[in-house]
Amino acid sequence: MSRLKELRLHGFKTFADPTRFVFERGVTAVIGPNGSGKSNMADAVRWVLGEQSNRSLRTRRADDVIFAGSQGRRPQGMAEAVLTLDNSDGWLPIDFSEVSIGRRAYRSGETEYLINGSRTRLKEIVDLLAGGRLGANELVVVGQGTVDAALSLRPEERRQLFEEAAGVKNLQVRKNEALARLGRARDNLARVADLIGELKPRVRRLALQAQHQEEHDALGRRARALVIEAHRRREVIARASLGEARRRMAAAWPSALRIKP
Repeated sequence: MSRLKELRLHGFKTFADPTRFVFERGVTAVIGPNGSGKSNMADAVRWVLGEQSNRSLRTRRADDVIFAGSQGRRPQGMAEAVLTLDNSDGWLPIDFSEVSIGRRAYRSGETEYLINGSRTRLKEIVDLLAGGRLGANELVVVGQGTVDAALSLRPEERRQLFEEAAGVKNLQVRKNEALARLGRARDNLARVADLIGELKPRVRRLALQAQHQEEHDALGRRARALVIEAHRRREVIARASLGEARRRMAAAWPSALRIKP
C-alpha cells in the first residue's frame, strides 16, 4: 500500500499557483519536459521533510524556495508545501490514520512547521519521521546520478550508505547519544566521589563534635537533676526542722505564760 497520498504546493519555486499532486497505489510517474518542475517537486518533498541544506535543495539562500516572479507574475511572499501520508497501519508513532506534514517559509526569514495543520517545532517533525524511518536524508529522494555515485563509493563509504538505508544510522545516533549521556553520568559520579572524599573528614569531625555535644548535654541534664534533687532534700530537711521548731515553740509557750510575774 502506498504511504504517500498527496503533495500540495503553493509558492514553492516554480509552483506559483496552488498545485495538488495525488499519488494512487502502486508506482506513480511524473513525466514532463525540461523545466516543467519535476526536480522542484522532488525538492519540495525534501524541503517539507525538514531538509536544511541549500545545496540539497539546489538554492543559494533560504528564501530561494519562494516563487521569485516572472514577466507576468509578481513574486510570492510565502512558500508552502504539505505532504500527506497514509498512517492507517500505524507506521508513524502518532494516533492519526492520516498525517499531514507542512512547512512554510516567508521572505522575512520566518519558517513554520506543521503537523496536521497545527504549528510545531522542527524537532517534533524529525522525531516523528525518525519513528517511521523517514527523514531528510539523501535516500528519501534518489536523484539523478545518485546510484552511479553510490556504486563509485569506497567500501567504507558504501557501508555508511547501506546503514542509513537500513535505518542503522538512526540507531547508531541513538547509541552515541546514550554513550554521551553515560559518559556525562560517569563524570558526575566522579565529581560526587571527589566531593565525598573531601567531605568525609569533615563528617567525621562533625560526628565527633556532635557526640561531644550529646555527652555535654547529657552531663548537663544529669547535673541539673542532681542539683534539683539536692535542693529538694534540703527543702525536706528544712521543712522538717521548721516543723520541729514550731512544735517545740508551741509546747514551751504555756509554761512561759505561767512563769510571768
